[in-house]
Amino acid sequence: MAHDQSAAAAQLRLPVLIFGKGEVRRLKRELDALEDFARQSAIREPGKQAAMPRVSRLLEALATENGLQLLQVDHRQQLKQFLTAIEEQAPGVHISFAVDPSSAFTAKMVTWLRANIHPYMLLEVGLQPTIAIGCVVRTTNKVFDFSLRERFAQAEGLLMKSLDAVAADAQSAQSLAAPATAVGTPAALQGVVIPGEAPTAARQSV
Repeated sequence: MAHDQSAAAAQLRLPVLIFGKGEVRRLKRELDALEDFARQSAIREPGKQAAMPRVSRLLEALATENGLQLLQVDHRQQLKQFLTAIEEQAPGVHISFAVDPSSAFTAKMVTWLRANIHPYMLLEVGLQPTIAIGCVVRTTNKVFDFSLRERFAQAEGLLMKSLDAVAADAQSAQSLAAPATAVGTPAALQGVVIPGEAPTAARQSV
């Protein structure tokens, strides 16, 4: 069964609109609803047929891109096997952002991942407001933190060292600029008469 699923996955293409496992599971439920409708239609009396379940844009895109018809039993089974193989075997990556990315940006990420890493790569997007700027990428066994928060954390030691150096330079400059406190009259000013003031000897003799 696993071999059949892998073979089915190798024969079909996964549209960019189908980002992650959430979309894959919804498509499988849609196919199950179509199967139930087909079985009930086969046993209903003519003229009492129920309305066909609504088909989503994603399921239509999946069938159209692979040249399959949703009204044909074997085509639905092929799609179901393909989606099951994708859900169980396709590699995935989880990327967290500070804000919810737009659909256009997410589509660009999925396109790049499937072109450069794996044609069936699945993407899960998460929200983590503390990231501020950047993103955090998680795979099955690794975590890559490209956030501004992490950059600040890595540079914390260098920042504190720089601040300590600046503080030391400021203290050194302040100590050099402080005037010396003189005791008594400086030698350079002895004997100098300040205008409007009597000489020292004259003041003493009065």
